Amino acid sequence: MQYQQEISSYIDAHTQEMIGDIFTLCRINSERMPAKEGKPYGDGPAEALAEALGIAASYGFAVKNYDNFVGTVDLGDQERQLDILAHLDVVPAGEGWQVTGPFEPVLKDGKLFGRGTSDDKGPAVAALYALRCVKELGIPLKKSVRLILGCDEECGSSDIRHYYKIEKEAPMTFSPDADFPVTNIEKGRLPGTFDADFAASEALPRLVSVEAGVKVNVVPGKAYAVVEGISAEEMAKAAEAAQAETGIEFLLEECPADGGAAAVKITAVGEGAHAASPQTGNNALTGLLTYLLRLPLAPCPQVTALRNLLSLMPHGDVNGRAMGIALHDEISGELTLAFTMLNVTNSRLEGMFDSRCPVCATNGNMLNVAKASMAAAGITLHNDSFTPPHHVDGNSHFVRTLLKAYEAHTGRKGECQSMGGGTYVHDLKNGVAFGASMPGTDNRMHGADERAELADLVASAKIFAQAIVELCA
Repeated sequence: MQYQQEISSYIDAHTQEMIGDIFTLCRINSERMPAKEGKPYGDGPAEALAEALGIAASYGFAVKNYDNFVGTVDLGDQERQLDILAHLDVVPAGEGWQVTGPFEPVLKDGKLFGRGTSDDKGPAVAALYALRCVKELGIPLKKSVRLILGCDEECGSSDIRHYYKIEKEAPMTFSPDADFPVTNIEKGRLPGTFDADFAASEALPRLVSVEAGVKVNVVPGKAYAVVEGISAEEMAKAAEAAQAETGIEFLLEECPADGGAAAVKITAVGEGAHAASPQTGNNALTGLLTYLLRLPLAPCPQVTALRNLLSLMPHGDVNGRAMGIALHDEISGELTLAFTMLNVTNSRLEGMFDSRCPVCATNGNMLNVAKASMAAAGITLHNDSFTPPHHVDGNSHFVRTLLKAYEAHTGRKGECQSMGGGTYVHDLKNGVAFGASMPGTDNRMHGADERAELADLVASAKIFAQAIVELCA
């Protein structure tokens, strides 16, 4: 490939500078904050954007700030061929950091630790260094490249919607916010919202309440219920049987019920996961319902509603089979469904599920079927639409060129892949996710001790520079 050795040598020679620029950005807490005048996402994201644009300007690039929604860095002033779409906002710091503080980045054992090192400040700087490499090597381009730095990817991507009201998307776009090689398919999404009302009953034994879920896109690792009027012995026996069936642990403790009578609080303990890959967890919510419906609760509309609900999303069914929407196609794989949120009282239930839908999904074979299945069970699904899948042809010149750049600088086979999650490019006609983590790397993204492999970021900068040359020179 053109200039491959020169690109590799340049990035190697500038690795320490790249680390310094990444750390400069990662010291800034850029999680979304309350909006201020001129700062739609608050002080932190605006500070990170200003710092990043300042770094780019110091390397001689033309930069522009779009009202603190996004910033741009331009390589060349010709017709634009390629956009690289990264983001500078981060998720909250969270707890449990051990190697370093979340905004005190360090390099240890070949890894960069700190919030944003992998998602997405490290990859953003790797992309900047790719532009810098091409610029400072004097490689002539026939078309220009733009690095777009967003500030709201983690909270809905309103930044990019603002930008694309002003600017047109480039003929080609990649986002370094996933894994290599190339993700050219992002599944569609149905965040299902449902509810049901039923006649209240005070008959004993009874279920007082159920509470489960923190976010629609998180498989709950814990779920809670309160039951009244069942002996501790019966509760324990049912818990043992349910644990054997589900793998969920059930913790029981006595507590006062609403009327002052003795009751038992149940904590179901499973394993959380992202809703895009529910098979990697063990759903505490569906496990809890499995347990509750083993108990000798008095027959009532509430119990009937829960039995119907669990029949549609039973424990262990992560593909929507019971609901009748277990779709599959060769290019994007299986539909996934995670039952993630539920609140139950003696007269109402309301909840959510999160389904990631393959390319073949339509209103007819997925959404309408789900609505009909839930309606037949006495439950109302309120969604009238879903986010459609995103698919870019894996045999296009654009994607093949990205794969060749990846192969050239890694020696690995480049193949297209699909994902259940969504990225910045989901709504762009010719947008794919491209890096910046190598396959199989655990970056603890969104977790404590988030880290990026230094070797991955160095390789990413080389791959991105190579892609720029091949697509624009």
